[in-house]
Amino acid sequence: MKLVAFSPRQMQALCWWCERSPWRDKTAVICDGAVRSGKTLCLGISFMCWAFYRFNGMSFAICGKTIRSVRRNLVTEMLPVLRELGFGCEYRMAENLLLVTCGGRSNRFYLFGGRDESSQSLIQGMTLAGVLLDEVVLMPRSFVEQALARCSVEGARFWFSCNPESPGHWFYGEWICKVEEKNALYLHFTMDDNPSLSPATRARYKKLFSGVFYERFVEGRWTRPQGLVYPFMEDKLIDKVPGGLGRWVVSCDYGTVNPSSFGLWGERDGVWYRVSEYYFDARREGVRRTDGEHLAALQTLLNGRQPQAVIVDPSAASFITLLRQAGYTVLPAHNDVLDGIRRTAQALQSGEVQICKTCRDAVREFGLYRWDDRADRDAPVKEHDHAMDDIRYFVTTWLPVQSGESGGAVAVTRSASIWEGDALWNF
Repeated sequence: MKLVAFSPRQMQALCWWCERSPWRDKTAVICDGAVRSGKTLCLGISFMCWAFYRFNGMSFAICGKTIRSVRRNLVTEMLPVLRELGFGCEYRMAENLLLVTCGGRSNRFYLFGGRDESSQSLIQGMTLAGVLLDEVVLMPRSFVEQALARCSVEGARFWFSCNPESPGHWFYGEWICKVEEKNALYLHFTMDDNPSLSPATRARYKKLFSGVFYERFVEGRWTRPQGLVYPFMEDKLIDKVPGGLGRWVVSCDYGTVNPSSFGLWGERDGVWYRVSEYYFDARREGVRRTDGEHLAALQTLLNGRQPQAVIVDPSAASFITLLRQAGYTVLPAHNDVLDGIRRTAQALQSGEVQICKTCRDAVREFGLYRWDDRADRDAPVKEHDHAMDDIRYFVTTWLPVQSGESGGAVAVTRSASIWEGDALWNF
């Protein structure tokens, strides 16, 4: 790992708990702001150092939306740094447990995923000395509050990191707007707070986002979404289907009364093109189609091509069964709407996926698919969203299969006595 110095903001995240720090009596730290600003890794290292300065033989929790995201975004990036700093680390994947030793001390760090309301049961009954909640805004309130309630050891602290969401989000109202009441330290990060990012890298990330995602992930602002979900698409559509497409996938949003939208995707040089579509609106046509008729339409769309997979909304159980009986490999679609919209916007902006103008219903929906400004939480209007859904299914289900997902690392500087607390307080 390339070693560079920390920025002043990163040093605050690292050192806020140290004996000489003016914030040492705070019971929590909140780090929010732009993507790639270095907040996640710095907070993780700080959490570990604090745990070993204050405790020995205790249990802690590291939480994310899923166990996989905790491992990918934090643990995988943090372990090489900790080992470089002199920590001994043993990760027991089967137990979701990280055993860490340093300076004759040993502590246990359990990994948890807060995917939905039922996740709170996973952490019930534990006694913790501290908890780190990475991307806390993606977790349900019940899970977060259950995790905080488990921190009953004297001197326990809470550690939060996140990218901004809507100002109507419960975490913004209960924690960021009440930092004094909660006795919390609030640190806001920008990309400029990460010295390992070159100007070219910053510029590249800025090009990946637009609209509400630019305001949140680049500018780091808590803001409500307004207008079109994909406002940039008018300039992104391509006129002509390229030749030489070698692999094929179909993505399906299946409906009975609501429209069905199937997209045919072809790949060339790592770019996936939505080259054609099947779109059937039962209300508009005045008649419904059976599963068998939809299957026949899919086969017509393929026109003899053999797809690597057909991606389908998992709620379409009977259609999935019919596809498998017909010999197709079926992948149930990942259906997290907000995260899927973000990933789709990024893929469209970067050119990783391209939409051909021949997909007329998709083009029509891009011009109509809007955020619901009357909703309490971020949500698109549930209209003109069927091609939008099948495109989202493709991005969130198939692209990770092809390329995997990995988080970038923030480079750090070595200090042999980093866990001793006061050695950090030198900026």
